[in-house]
Amino acid sequence: MVKLTLREKETIQDAVRRFRKLIERSGIKKEMRRREHFEKPSEIKRRAKLRAIRRTKHLQRLILNPRLAAAQ
Repeated sequence: MVKLTLREKETIQDAVRRFRKLIERSGIKKEMRRREHFEKPSEIKRRAKLRAIRRTKHLQRLILNPRLAAAQ
């Protein structure tokens, strides 16, 4: 839960800006977007599998070419 208390002599615009940052940092916005549409469990697994494949390909590329690892 995000709580925001107004500071002394703080404008509404500043408070709204601070509130948006708190929401973003807490992950609420990301969670809302994730839950916006229903996603089948098979789709979740498929996305996770594709993400893992991309990650391993990237790591293999870094291992095979040490100059790429030094650049990052």
